[in-house]
Amino acid sequence: MNVDLHLHSNYSDGSDSVEELVEKLRNGDIKIFALTDHDTVCGCQEIVQKKLAKDIKFVQGIELTCSGNGVNCHLLGYNCDINNQTLTGLINKGKKLRRIKLDKRIKYLKDVWNIDLTQNEIDWLYSRESVVKTHIANVLVNRGLAQDNLSAMKKYLDGCKTEKTRFSIDEAIDAIITSGGIPVFAHPLGGEGEKHYTPNEFMPILSKMINYGIKGLECYYSRYTAEEATFLVECANRFNLFISGGSDYHGFNKDISIGRLSSDGSIVQSEQLTIIQEF
Repeated sequence: MNVDLHLHSNYSDGSDSVEELVEKLRNGDIKIFALTDHDTVCGCQEIVQKKLAKDIKFVQGIELTCSGNGVNCHLLGYNCDINNQTLTGLINKGKKLRRIKLDKRIKYLKDVWNIDLTQNEIDWLYSRESVVKTHIANVLVNRGLAQDNLSAMKKYLDGCKTEKTRFSIDEAIDAIITSGGIPVFAHPLGGEGEKHYTPNEFMPILSKMINYGIKGLECYYSRYTAEEATFLVECANRFNLFISGGSDYHGFNKDISIGRLSSDGSIVQSEQLTIIQEF
């Protein structure tokens, strides 16, 4: 079966509504999927409430932005109880952290680039369930200041320091496990626009993450080559970690298609992902 365990809706920084997303998954012959919006489960709640995924397997998920012991990372939480108080408490904390980060970036645009956002633009940003850098970049693109959101982020926003606005890795893993979920290290060799780690650079990071308590690695990822996927699968098997995979689809906010779990477009199916047996 075709699988995609890393997808974003417009509840965070994707462009698709959950209804649009589920319909695209269905049309793309995806049989098992996880919605993993940044620091929010509102999209998961809508899918459950509206019973949008009756004919395909839906895994409730979340992606948490974390740091600790010199490591900045994203953690995927799979099969979480989205009503668990520990998890919802962390999500509410995340909303406050994201607002702090948003304020810093708005001030940075004004102070460094002499860009004053209008009140309507600020109101729209504050209305987002989980506001992220992509939202601000889209505002800048709409103004004609950049051709796309990636170049907007690189030019106008990447220089803004937003320290201490991430969850600690400890609290993120605790919230996922307490809610009955499985914590998985997302795009462990580096995500979109991030430093890409070599195997030698990655191993000390992996050691730290295992000590924190991760249970899986996202071995198959839309930006990773077959060689990188093979390396990560070997790491997962060596340390008895679940093997996961996802596209990191964001709609038109990233040039990644649904179900693309490798850089060359080769098909990754459910039997290659050991984490599937837990769902």
